[in-house]
Amino acid sequence: MPDWIGPGGGLSRVSARSFSYSGQGFSQRGEKSRFVLPPAFRKVVKESSESRILCLAKHERWNCLAGFGLSHKDELEAQIDREEEQAIRRGQDFDRDLRAMQLFGFVEVPFDDSGRFVMPDHLAELGRLNGGVYFQGAGSFFTLWNPAELYLMGAGWEGAQAACRMLEGDADAKGRRA
Repeated sequence: MPDWIGPGGGLSRVSARSFSYSGQGFSQRGEKSRFVLPPAFRKVVKESSESRILCLAKHERWNCLAGFGLSHKDELEAQIDREEEQAIRRGQDFDRDLRAMQLFGFVEVPFDDSGRFVMPDHLAELGRLNGGVYFQGAGSFFTLWNPAELYLMGAGWEGAQAACRMLEGDADAKGRRA
């Protein structure tokens, strides 16, 4: 997995800081594909972006999405340089243009003060997000999961799966009371 957001070294004032995402959250799909970014993630994304812009992309290995703030942009060229250097050391081909297209293919999505944002349809399809979304902090980025996809993951995922079951159950119970 490449670094989604690396520490420092970028061009802007924002990218000189490292941003870390931890914890979990859950959001039911609302009208017009609206979701709510959990408060802990919202705060970090807002600081990283210096605005209310959430960046979303398909995770390159898992059936989920990855989320991060705009400060990540400043790290992408350096990431591509590192990956190219590693490929050269291993004697492997490296398609810099393809990798740049993959990394810079994220979507910038605005969110309001309450964290509400509209999930673009093509990303919902790529992430297999058709109902509630489980958010899992992963340090330099966070993931957005369809619970059914997360439950299919194997060993090592038990903590995230247990948290998802609990938060999904809480959201379902809250929805029944409303």
